[in-house]
Amino acid sequence: MTAKRSASTYLIEAGWEVCNKVGGIYTVLRSKAPNMVEEWGEQYALLGPLNDSQAAIEFEDEILGDAIDTAAEALRNDGLEVRVGRWQVSGQPRAILLGLDPLRPQAESQAQRIETLLGIEIPRNDELVMDVVALSVGVEAFFKHFAACHDESEILAHFHEWMAAVALPLMKDAGWKGGTVFTTHATLIGRYLAMNEERFYSRLPEFDAEASAEEFGIAAQHGLEKAAAQSADVFTTVSGITGQECIHLLERKPDVLVPNGLNTKRFQALHYLQQRHAENRSKLHKFTMGYFFPSYSFDLSQTLYFFTSGRFEFKNKGMDLTLEALSMLNQRLQDLKSPKTVIFLLITKRPVRNMAVHSLEYANMFREFEVIARSVTDEVQKTLTERLASGGNIDLNEMVPDYWKLRIRRAQHAWNRDWLPPIVTHDVLDDGGDEVLNKLRELELFNNAHDKVKIVYHPDFVDSANPLFGMDYEELIRGCHLGVFPSSYEPWGYTPLETLALGIPAISSDLAGFGAYAAEYRRLHQRAGLYVVDRKGKERDESARQLADMMFKFCQQSQRQRIAQRNRAENFAQHFDWAQLIHHYHDAHRLAMNGSDLEE
Repeated sequence: MTAKRSASTYLIEAGWEVCNKVGGIYTVLRSKAPNMVEEWGEQYALLGPLNDSQAAIEFEDEILGDAIDTAAEALRNDGLEVRVGRWQVSGQPRAILLGLDPLRPQAESQAQRIETLLGIEIPRNDELVMDVVALSVGVEAFFKHFAACHDESEILAHFHEWMAAVALPLMKDAGWKGGTVFTTHATLIGRYLAMNEERFYSRLPEFDAEASAEEFGIAAQHGLEKAAAQSADVFTTVSGITGQECIHLLERKPDVLVPNGLNTKRFQALHYLQQRHAENRSKLHKFTMGYFFPSYSFDLSQTLYFFTSGRFEFKNKGMDLTLEALSMLNQRLQDLKSPKTVIFLLITKRPVRNMAVHSLEYANMFREFEVIARSVTDEVQKTLTERLASGGNIDLNEMVPDYWKLRIRRAQHAWNRDWLPPIVTHDVLDDGGDEVLNKLRELELFNNAHDKVKIVYHPDFVDSANPLFGMDYEELIRGCHLGVFPSSYEPWGYTPLETLALGIPAISSDLAGFGAYAAEYRRLHQRAGLYVVDRKGKERDESARQLADMMFKFCQQSQRQRIAQRNRAENFAQHFDWAQLIHHYHDAHRLAMNGSDLEE
């Protein structure tokens, strides 16, 4: 559907994560940019804070030759730092980046204005809040100057999250005549409540949002978010489950739901899907041999790799539930004397001193084995070829030079150890207070030889320079068999969708926006590789048993069944490409421009 608008209407989307990677909203803005440019052309631009280090990589200055340049020049005349050009992502959308340093001196007067007009007390000692307030000065000034050289009624301002939307209620109070949209990707108070309250969603009507925000020390942030939601012409959020939060916590029902998509072409491997899985699984096997085999060995042909990853929110991300279910799975596989071994990789970001010495030591020893194996193979191949050609006697042991025999003996002697493979790869700063480590101790998941589920807790994000895996994050996912993300609070949840797009089955939950949406709108999702744990209204033990059962059934699949499911997973992810979902944004923009007059 095409938005009904004047040929001269501009859409400006403001976001804290425009060319500024912080979290998931960066992915939303970046990945949907090609679709927005296709719809709006040169009358689409993004507005955000200037992050010099990121802009050096992702931004290119350019004279745009229209009212945006005029507005930017006016801002510079006001003493502000402004860069105008293109965000160097797919679609190359126009972008306006505002430097915070010249804006910070104006944050105090803006904070006083907010307190007077909105009754929201701004904490001067909160650096982030004051930076957000400072940005609002620049955002409001940009729209003011832009409207001075372009018809204000033909400017549509779309704000993402409270951090970019502080200017919205202020602009409305000043009489802004253009259309406005506000999207909350997660209510801030909802995230805090979910971390601290069991069965958060079933208790939503009971919570006093303002009192809870005071208790958590986020009264200003919550107040700013609520003011933006109530001021916008059109209010949107990413999922039905987050929409319920908005009704109870922000006191406004969303006008349009805008589920998050992906640019799935970026992930497609087409007929190379299985080859890439095999190549990256081989790399994981090398890691496994270096990490586990000095203590004991197991059959790699019967080994499956499961993983979870993302921001560290132990309860909200379902890490607690996952570890409990893995403990159940471990016992079940032991009881059945299953030949399967599950390596579970838990990848997140925690404060650490450094990578543990033992992790690096044995990884380096394994690389020494690889060097020896290649060198001995070369020596034997050369000698064997000559002997075969000459018809001489064949004694393979004799063909290995004494130097390499000695090096093999020394390497093997250093290799064996009498202690268990560690459950964590790094020295965690707060070992005694770490929730993952404490849960593993409680469940006695210690990587014993008899354990069928082995744990590798990696409290740092993975990239290609990682000395343990030697893989980037996408390669690691492609080498795994199953992603596990049974969140108890997840407004949308990109990670399981990205996992599916990479051709790897994933587990989500009905308390995650993506899981709930997929289960409701896409039939046969489980056959296609998306498993959805029932958490809404369920006791945790019941959900843990269901999750353990899902993982156990996955372990029983044959290799042929897993290959077929990987193909279906990648195909299923195509339903969540922005090409399929972007019309929800068009609906929101049309509603903001034309009121209730929506084309069918």
